[in-house]
Amino acid sequence: MKYTNSIEIALPREKVAQLLADPAHLPKWLRGLVLREPVNGVHGQLGTRSRVVMQWGQRKTEMTETITRRDPADLHGIPTDSVVHFDREIVGAGMRSVQRDRLTEAHPDTTLWESESEYRFSSLPMRLVALLMPGSFRKQSQQHMQDFKAFAEQGKDVRESEN
Repeated sequence: MKYTNSIEIALPREKVAQLLADPAHLPKWLRGLVLREPVNGVHGQLGTRSRVVMQWGQRKTEMTETITRRDPADLHGIPTDSVVHFDREIVGAGMRSVQRDRLTEAHPDTTLWESESEYRFSSLPMRLVALLMPGSFRKQSQQHMQDFKAFAEQGKDVRESEN
């Protein structure tokens, strides 16, 4: 299964890239995040593997995330015409996902965030979920993007709405 979501954020691309890359901000916008800890490497850097635990309702899921692309490596002074790339592979029970995030300058103070998601399922239960509810994956991805936008533009923290 493959799909692309996008959203415009009313901030300069360099600021959006820095907010996305900062691990201290993840719990503020990544709904359901319980834990994200590097197993090897430094958070957000190319090649880093992290243990990620997410919770949806009563269900907890543990995954391994590997950063497969971060371009440019330095998020300060990004040239106006360049695209920022954050790519990662996520592996969990019965599934493998590849995420390709691109940040482009829509206007001087507006960033277009495009996120391409590709899922492969190896277990029957996950294949059934994907078959019966394919839109739920796209909807969840869009929710994460909207939550980030609200955090970046207005300082909204998803943890305040979850309680």
